Amino acid sequence: MAEHPDLIPDRQTRPSDEERERAARRLQDAAAAGRIELAELDQRLSEIYGARTRGELAHAGRGLPEPSRTDSLVVADEPGSRFAFSVFGWFSRKGRWVAPRAFTSLSMFGGGEIDLRDARFASREIRVRAFALWGYTEVVVPDDVEVEVKGFGLFGAFDRSAVRSRRGAPRVVVSGLALFGGVGTKAKPAPGQPTA
Repeated sequence: MAEHPDLIPDRQTRPSDEERERAARRLQDAAAAGRIELAELDQRLSEIYGARTRGELAHAGRGLPEPSRTDSLVVADEPGSRFAFSVFGWFSRKGRWVAPRAFTSLSMFGGGEIDLRDARFASREIRVRAFALWGYTEVVVPDDVEVEVKGFGLFGAFDRSAVRSRRGAPRVVVSGLALFGGVGTKAKPAPGQPTA
């Protein structure tokens, strides 16, 4: 006999405040998109804040599309760093970190890598300002976010291959200057995401 979905042990765990807030944002987004009416939003929000288990919390989101990876990309945590610098060397900013609203890098006679695939964003729009002076900087973005590149190459190159439109997704804007150097951009799947 199949076990009732709400009686699975993980669904009996008490939800955290963060899980409640994430569920509430999901419902508010659904109401804004016209998936549920305001009266139903009010009733479901009451269910969320009264839920004693994860199963009851999940029930409040019934009939709505499952959240995507980008739905949990923006967080309220403090950014990990705001600046990277290399002179005759190399910097690397990658792995799990919180990217600030504006991140600035300078590569002079050196290089560096800014990898946002496993990062969380402090805002729905992240600005990466990359300055490569006789150097090279590579910016790697997850392939499920919107990307705009508007840097300038003067006796250098500013690559625009990562540009993509993803309406409603968080956005990364890459700008700056490549002077006798280069700024490369690449879009790759986030860790754990299937490759195309």
